[in-house]
Amino acid sequence: MTGGPKDGETEEEYPHSPFIRKQGNIYKPNNKDVMDNESYNEKTMEDVHTKEIDLVNRDPKRINDDVVKVDFEDVIAEPAGTYSFDGVWKASFTTFTVTKYWCYRLLTALVGIPLALIWGIFFAILSFIHIWAVVPCIKSYLIEIHCVSRVYSICVHTFCDPLFEAMGKCFSSVRIRTVKEV
Repeated sequence: MTGGPKDGETEEEYPHSPFIRKQGNIYKPNNKDVMDNESYNEKTMEDVHTKEIDLVNRDPKRINDDVVKVDFEDVIAEPAGTYSFDGVWKASFTTFTVTKYWCYRLLTALVGIPLALIWGIFFAILSFIHIWAVVPCIKSYLIEIHCVSRVYSICVHTFCDPLFEAMGKCFSSVRIRTVKEV
């Protein structure tokens, strides 16, 4: 007896719940999609420190799209009728772009690694405080406030509910009618 429906029977007709899951045995699933998803989940659970970083797309979550996208045209623009020499305009563009590029690279080389160290320490401390202090305090508060809420609920149901129910019955026969005078 496998516990499942026999050939020709549907699951609704079968009076007992099947002992074998639709995916198959827990230890030997016969559903290939489930196996593929489980192996995929195992692959995605790899260590975070061993993942490859993308050197082409360095802002995959687009957190700096609206902040630091500053090009030459965003800063310097000549209105119609007020143009400098074409050579000056091209040289200005090149100077701005190259200066911004190399200054950024120089600053990241000098200050980027120390700042990465500082931000790493900061977020480690923040994570530690959140995991070991904030969440336990909130959970503790919720446990303690649950007891208070039970007592408060009992008091409200004991004293306020009968009072408001009596007031409702007293005022239930009151009728208000508005008349518009002409």
